[in-house]
Amino acid sequence: MKILVANLGSTSFKYKLYELPDAVGATTSLGEKMIAKGGVERIGSESSKAFVEANGKREDLVIEARDHAAAVRLCLSQLSDPARGCLKDASELGAIGFKAVHARGVSGVRVVDDRVLRAMEDFNDVAPAHNPPYVAAMRLLSRELPQIPLVAAFETGFHQTIPESRKIYAIPLAWTESYGVKRWGFHGASHRYIGQRTAEVLGKNDLKVISCHLGGSSSLCAIDAGKSVANSLGMSPQTGLPHNNRVGDFDPFALPVIMRGTGKSLEEVLSDLANRSGLEGISGHNDLRDIEAAAARGEPRSKLALDVFIEAVRHYLGSYMVALGGADAIVFTGGIGENSTLMREAVCANLGFLGIEIDPKANQTAKGEASFHEKGSKVQLWTMPTNEELMVARQSRDLLLAQ
Repeated sequence: MKILVANLGSTSFKYKLYELPDAVGATTSLGEKMIAKGGVERIGSESSKAFVEANGKREDLVIEARDHAAAVRLCLSQLSDPARGCLKDASELGAIGFKAVHARGVSGVRVVDDRVLRAMEDFNDVAPAHNPPYVAAMRLLSRELPQIPLVAAFETGFHQTIPESRKIYAIPLAWTESYGVKRWGFHGASHRYIGQRTAEVLGKNDLKVISCHLGGSSSLCAIDAGKSVANSLGMSPQTGLPHNNRVGDFDPFALPVIMRGTGKSLEEVLSDLANRSGLEGISGHNDLRDIEAAAARGEPRSKLALDVFIEAVRHYLGSYMVALGGADAIVFTGGIGENSTLMREAVCANLGFLGIEIDPKANQTAKGEASFHEKGSKVQLWTMPTNEELMVARQSRDLLLAQ
């Protein structure tokens, strides 16, 4: 089965095309492969930029894509070109899969229909950077390309195995039961992949793994035998660790203080917390590479931002060591987790009492799938590129075959 996995922005469409075995649960060893990738930027502009990579060749185009449906049609036309050999025609595509974020009362993997879209719209204000562009594009594609099934694989789905005691806020229980206010957890596709891939690499299925997805958006996940048992993200993707420009954990009783002091409305303050806070709010820089460089130059705000981020990661790391009763492996993924040797070293420093012994030299050279723990470390340390799109493709395939 061929599955197109879409990553949507308000003016962008990126995709990966996978060919998967027609068997529920089948994985890499049974013939699974990515056969093309591409995308369109500046959708709605007269000079949209498109690219497609297949068979080791890349083609770049300047085209006009007035909306996401036009962008998808263009991509399907490119992939159906006989010279690329990816698709005979669009009808060969089994589905378009989406790494959906959040919906009221809906989780797991679902065929996109009006109920799913309404549930996502109900939580637009909870996931303001993600839900609105996805809903708009899904509605458009449902109307314009009705012959292709759309599948939403929600990030919250992987975390349905977390115990209720770690999901429930200490609020009136009716708010949880009636409105879905609880710790949902996100980055499910990434953490699911890390759990599965770590088991493959280490040759064990009963591992206790702490997955550290650190990037523009960050979270930690405690994984026991492939199942999520804790995640640092809560009701919304704005919670948990500080993100590049989103606040992370925050006391809501500070809101009236901020509103009085700034004269801003609740909506304006929430916008600041969702778009102009996090590491950027502290340092004035939006990218961790820039923050690390500024801190090296002696910029106090950037040094403080790094310290705050490191403390937050270590806070959840310690908590999840307790939740799991120890760990077999700690895996760093995401743009920061894979590439920042400074961050990995700072997070793992002086944790020998937990059985965590970092090898500084190995950490400096760790790229791709690589270990960087000392030989005698009880807990293995790894860098590992994640593959969220592959998880969405597998889940979409499994859902369609089970129907």
